[in-house]
Amino acid sequence: MTNESPSPDQSEPAEQQAARTPAEDQGQGLRILVAEDEALIRLDLAEMLTEAGHEVVAQAADGEQAVEKARELQPDLVVLDIKMPVMDGLTAAEILGRERVAPVVMLTAFSDRTLVDRAREAGVMAYVVKPFTAADILPAIDIARPRWQEFQALQEEISDLNERFETRKRLDRAKGLLMQQLKISEAEAFRWIQKTAMDRRLSMREVADRVISEMPAKKK
Repeated sequence: MTNESPSPDQSEPAEQQAARTPAEDQGQGLRILVAEDEALIRLDLAEMLTEAGHEVVAQAADGEQAVEKARELQPDLVVLDIKMPVMDGLTAAEILGRERVAPVVMLTAFSDRTLVDRAREAGVMAYVVKPFTAADILPAIDIARPRWQEFQALQEEISDLNERFETRKRLDRAKGLLMQQLKISEAEAFRWIQKTAMDRRLSMREVADRVISEMPAKKK
C-alpha cells in the first residue's frame, strides 16, 4: 500500500480546496466570532485574536445572540463560552454544528471528562480551559479548522450518525499511524487519506482500515 499510495505533499483534492476559506488560501487570519458573557474576558480574547492576525467580526454576550450573528455573518470560526445566559454554549454549538455554519472552539472553566464528551457530541472541534493565554487559544483554533473540514467531508460521505462516529474513530487511529510513520501533521494525514480514497475509488473508512492493518504502530 505504501508504494502505491500518494505522497502526502502532493496537491490536495478539489473538495479540500473548496473547504478552505479565501483567507486561508491567502495565508491571512480567520474571521472569528467571540461569545462570552463576561465582558472583560471577551475583550481580552478579542484583543488576543486581533494581535494574532485574525479578524473578530462580532462579539456576543449570550448563546442565542452568538447563533444569530453566526448565521448572519458566516464566520470561519466561533469561540463560545460554555456557560452563558439565554442559551448555553453547548446548545449554541450543537445548533451551529447541525446547520454546518462554522467550527466551534469551546471555553470552559472545567476539565471534566463528561463535559468534554458532551462538547464533542455537540460538534465542538476543540476546547480551552480557563484561565487561558494566547498560547492556549491559538493552537486550539489551528486544530479546529482541519477537524471541521474533516467532519464536513465525513458528513458528505456518510449519512448515518453511528457509522460516522465509528468512521471518525478509525480515521483518528489511521491519522495517528500516518503522522508517526511519515512525520506529517494531522491535516496532512487527513488529506493523504482523502486523496487516496478519491484516487482508488474507495471510502475514507476503507482507506483508514487498510492503513491500520498494513501500517502497525512503531514499538517504543
